[in-house]
Amino acid sequence: MELLREARPLLVGHRGAAALAPENTLESIETAAHHGVDAVEIDVFRGPDGKLVLAHGPDVPQGAVALDDALALVSRLGIAVQLDVKIEGAAQAISDAVDGAGLADRAFASSFSLPALAELAAVAPQLPRSYTYPEDRLGLSSRPWLRPLRGPGLAALRAALPYRLPRWLRSVDAAAATLNWAVMSPAAVEACHRLGCAVYVWTVNDPAVAESLVEMGADAIITDDPRIAPGGTPEA
Repeated sequence: MELLREARPLLVGHRGAAALAPENTLESIETAAHHGVDAVEIDVFRGPDGKLVLAHGPDVPQGAVALDDALALVSRLGIAVQLDVKIEGAAQAISDAVDGAGLADRAFASSFSLPALAELAAVAPQLPRSYTYPEDRLGLSSRPWLRPLRGPGLAALRAALPYRLPRWLRSVDAAAATLNWAVMSPAAVEACHRLGCAVYVWTVNDPAVAESLVEMGADAIITDDPRIAPGGTPEA
């Protein structure tokens, strides 16, 4: 899968279309496709029986969708998929699931875990990998009021990121970086593009923020609500 943007940035539905339907469900994936996404992002976790399901973790909701079922739907819908891997030790099962759904050319894996990405590089080198920063335990994606320059800690993350990213990306032969919008900067985009790596930005739910990120050179916008971007449809 080619991750760098061509004529326009890609639109990725976060956990399907989490603002419009329950996240990480078949309904959410279908809703995202209806609203014109190029791809859906789904969280990959391990269920109580050891099989892979759609869940952010650490808790797995009752009735969590099996990864195989989600990928079968993605395949039928004709869109691409970003598998956000929350666990280690699942590389072979993920590779098998992607191949089984016929999505080898329409899938890539992302993770904040460098060990998880290294496992994927060893087991499934053909599956593109993206390093996610920062780990979502920092809570950045749940703070819609947060702005990139607010707070010395966040400003420090943003300033250091262009210098730290290349080492992380090279360590797992990544094809992309998946970055929280609050740590984005033109320098971070330039550092990634210099390596030939795409920049996917999460979780962007403000149209003005999305526009500014596109102007910075982001290759894809990951959003809960596909209606914020060109190509989304206005219906609820």
